[in-house]
Order: sequence, then structure tokens, then C-alpha cells
Amino acid sequence: MRLSLRLNGDRVRAFHVMLAERLSLLPGVELCVDARPAAGGVPRAAEALFQLETLIHRLPANGTARRVPISALAGHARASQSADLAIDLVGDVEPQSGQVWRLAYDGVCGEEALLALILAGRTPLARLEQNGATIAEGRLGTEYHGIALASFQDILARTASLIAAAVAGAARSHLPVLPEPPSGASPPPMPSATKLGVRAAKATVRRIVQQIYHLCYNAPHWRVGWRETQGKDLYDLRAHPQSGWRDLADDGSRFYADPFPVLYRGQVTLFVEDYIHSAGKAILSAVAFGPNGPAGTPKPVLELPYHLSYPFVFERDGQMWMVPESGANRSVDLYRATAFPGGWVKEATLVSDIVASDATLVEHGGRWWMFATVRDGGGAFSDQLHLWSAPDFRGPWTPHPKNPLLVDIASARPAGRMVSRGGQLLRPVQDCRRSYGAALGIARVTRLDDDGFEQVVETILNPGAGWAGRKLHTLNEAGGLEFIDGSAMAPRWKQTQRRDSMPTGRGDKQ
Repeated sequence: MRLSLRLNGDRVRAFHVMLAERLSLLPGVELCVDARPAAGGVPRAAEALFQLETLIHRLPANGTARRVPISALAGHARASQSADLAIDLVGDVEPQSGQVWRLAYDGVCGEEALLALILAGRTPLARLEQNGATIAEGRLGTEYHGIALASFQDILARTASLIAAAVAGAARSHLPVLPEPPSGASPPPMPSATKLGVRAAKATVRRIVQQIYHLCYNAPHWRVGWRETQGKDLYDLRAHPQSGWRDLADDGSRFYADPFPVLYRGQVTLFVEDYIHSAGKAILSAVAFGPNGPAGTPKPVLELPYHLSYPFVFERDGQMWMVPESGANRSVDLYRATAFPGGWVKEATLVSDIVASDATLVEHGGRWWMFATVRDGGGAFSDQLHLWSAPDFRGPWTPHPKNPLLVDIASARPAGRMVSRGGQLLRPVQDCRRSYGAALGIARVTRLDDDGFEQVVETILNPGAGWAGRKLHTLNEAGGLEFIDGSAMAPRWKQTQRRDSMPTGRGDKQ
């Protein structure tokens, strides 16, 4: 297939070079780049804001938004008179002999439209269209809300993923409908130079305040909530229980997150991410749990040189197994307990050379499936869902032929074990539109096979009166006990019963 990539030659970015390289590597694709100058683009005042944010937030200088000379496209920058398919990033290609796929953000073409959405605090909907028909789309997100350049770069990186997947025939054509209605507002205009200058000044002040804040607080500081279900869990209630949640206490020098309870030989044991502020990374800990709460404090059960979280624990063949998140090691690994709840030994690497978040396994239709969000080529950690399948949880695991199955910051990332109700799978998901782990969604899986994956998000639970704090992140249940987690404030000067020195690190949770 002869493929033409149309971009603005006056504003070539590393994103364009990365996209061109990814497209040229696809089997059967002969790529050329149409880099004629075009109108529009990010204004100078916004580029100045980018430079300021790079300095005050210490952002890397080699991001996807960096300007590069047009010579960086020399291997592809030639006009094509007879392309079978044109990918139009500018919005000025007219259909002639071949097909044209036009990229738009909330219906408007160009990087200026994307940046305007980011500055307005909107979640951009990227869509590839052909004559008004949707080819592929995704809700694109970031873990860096409030930082325009970092958000811009994350979304450009995921735009490249979406386009490459669509050309390869893997991207889905539509997104799950969310319970919350869309804003319905037209795309916002680019702020004036004066307003961008005010934003830059506020960004500087905000950064100074943040630095002072982190001298006084362990931020972020997460907490785990628990309750007895009494036969009605959140999948039944679809709302916070009237009884509320009880906190799993910590000593202030650490936080607990990612609660995974398991019922084993009549005893509920809770596994958690145990983040020690002074160490700057997390280990995995566990504690026996009963109707009256924990039997003591969580004790370490697995520590490695790199950060661990999301201890996905399950029983099979009379033994206990665990797949912890180990994205910092670029692997998804399987462990077996030799002295439960400890004694974990590595049995296998299920997937290697990949930054995968929150790997979640489920047995369905006589096979095992693994869900995880994958960060490729930069971008967010939470908006791109990949699947694998295997005849046995030990493997071998085969990537789904249509990965990524979903690009959606609102419902891609797993948030706990999947459960079966009425013969259908229910899947807890993270809604990260406002920020990482900001809300908890409950999705019903309507399709899961070799040809595709579909889900319907039926409920979104937010923090508030039922769960104080800014985030609601994970949902798991075992033995009539249900657990969630979210972030909280932890003043350094109010720490008590500390076992560690004054903490200085920060977690990977935002």
C-alpha cells in the first residue's frame, strides 16, 4: 500500500518523525511524506509557555513535541501523486484517486486545536475519519494534568499509536458510551497571548507552591478503605454504601494502596502496595483480615530492587499465585507462594520488554485472558488497553491480533479483579479523565474473543461524601470483605509511630 502522510512542513516535530518511522515499518506499506507548509499551528506565545514549563518542571528536552528540522524527514519527504491512502494531519487534503483519513481532535484538525482543548481542561477525542465515517477513535489522556507541554506530548505520542494501529487494521472504530453525558460544547479557541502569559505566571507560582507543599506533606499519600459487604457489594449497590468505609491505618511514613484480598483456607488475607516514603519505591505486604479489621499491620512479603504494586493474587491448583505490577522492570512476571502469605518465588515471565500497568487475569471461554494498559513510544500509562490469551495462566501468552483493543483514558486501565455476574463479566476500570485514578468505573464486557473486545461502562463512582479524598482507584472483594483505595493528605509534622527516617521520596501514583 502506498501511504502518504500530510503534515505541516513549517512545524515539524519529533512526533512526526516517530509517526513516519512507525508507519514505514508496517508490513506492505510504502510511505512518503507531504510536508508542504500550511497555515495554523501552535502560536509563539504557546511555544514560550512550553519553554517555561520545561524549565520549572524540569521536563526532558527530547519529548515528542520538540521542533526538528524538516531534514529529519529526508528519507520520506517527497510528494506522492498516486497514494492509495493519505493520512491528513493538517485538514487540507482533498480526496482524489485514493482514500483520505483525516485526523481531528473534537472535530477540528491541527495541533492548535489539540492544545486549545488541553488548555481548556478537556479530554481530547481523537478521531480518524473518512468522508465523515469513523475509522478509529480514542479518548487520549495524560498523567500530567495542568502541565500543557507534558500533556501535549503524551497525547501526541498516543495519537501516533492510534494512527499506526488503524493503518495496521487493529484499532477499534468506536468507544464505549459513558454514563456521564459529554459536555456538548464546541471546541474552545486558542487563548490570546495575554491569557497565555497570565497562565505562564500562574504556572510559575503554582510550581513554587507545590515545592513548598511537598516540604510539608508526603504527597501523594494513598489510603485503603474496607467494609463488610453483608451480601451487597459495589457491583450490586452501584453507589457508596450508607455504612461508609473504614480506613486501614498506616504510620504516616508509608502508604497502602492497590488492595487485593484473597480467601485461602478459610482466612481472608489482604495484600497491598506498601510504599515507604523514605525509600522512594514500594514493596508488597500482607495482613490477615477479619470482620473486625486487620490482625496487626501489613508485613512485607515481596521486595525487589524495583517498584512493585497491584499484587494480583489468585488461587489455582491448590496453590497461591501472584502477578504484581513490575513495569519498572519492563516485564509481567508470575510468582508462586511457598510459605503463604510469603515465600514468593518467580515461576515465569509472562510478557517481557514491555511497560505494562495493572496486569489482570481472568479465565473465560475455556481460555485465560490478560488485560493491561501499555505505554509504547511515550504517552500516558493509562489509556491504551492490550490483551493477551493463553491456554494456561502460566502461558504461553499470545498478544491479541488487534492490540490495542481500546484507546480510552476513561475506561482502559484495570482497577481490580473481574467478576462474573449472571454469566457476564464485570470489569472494574479506572476513569483517569480528571487525573490518574480519579474515579472508578464498572464496565460490562459484551465481547471477548480473538476478533475483538467490547465493553459498556455502566457506572462511574466518584470520591465525595461516601469516600473522602480526591481519588477512587481500585475495587476488590473476598470472603465478604470489600476494599477500595484513594489518595489522602499526610502532613509530615503529624507523623507518629514512625519506623523510618524523615521521608523524602514520592510515589508513582499521582
